[in-house]
Formats: sequence, C-alpha cells, structure tokens
Amino acid sequence: MKPDTGLVWGILTTIFCCLPFGIIAIVKATQVDTYWASGLYEEAYAAAKSSRQWALISAAIPFVLVIIYILLIAIGISIVDPSVIEELA
Repeated sequence: MKPDTGLVWGILTTIFCCLPFGIIAIVKATQVDTYWASGLYEEAYAAAKSSRQWALISAAIPFVLVIIYILLIAIGISIVDPSVIEELA
C-alpha cells in the first residue's frame, strides 16, 4: 500500500511555521510519488517518513523559539537594576 506523502502537513507547516524546514518536507513528500511510481517502495516509505519528520520539526521550531524568547526576557528582567523597575511602576 502506498504511504501517505504528508504533502498537506508540509504545505501547512511551510505557510504557518518555519519556511525552510517546511520546504524540505514538501520536497520529501513529492519524492514519495516519484519513488512509488518507479517501483522503489522502500525509498518511498523512507521519503514519507522523512517528510513527516521535517514537517514535525518545522511545526516545533516556533514553539521552541517562543520558549527561548520568554526565558531571555525573564533573564533580562532579573538582571535589570531594581531601581529601573521601580521607576517603571
């Protein structure tokens, strides 16, 4: 049975998440059909697996970056002189 290409997830993650990794997911997804039509079934399954992995990486990147950003803001606030915080209040 032909594997799911994951093309939809590749397109969605390219649009909404991380463009470079989403493009890799799309390329891998399009390779699935090519390999399957050529009779290279193992390569088709490997490309489908790779497409899903790249789509997942592309979807996870924004969340990781937001967490890092929040941590950097928290560290920056804790380093600031307390008098500056009092002036802002």
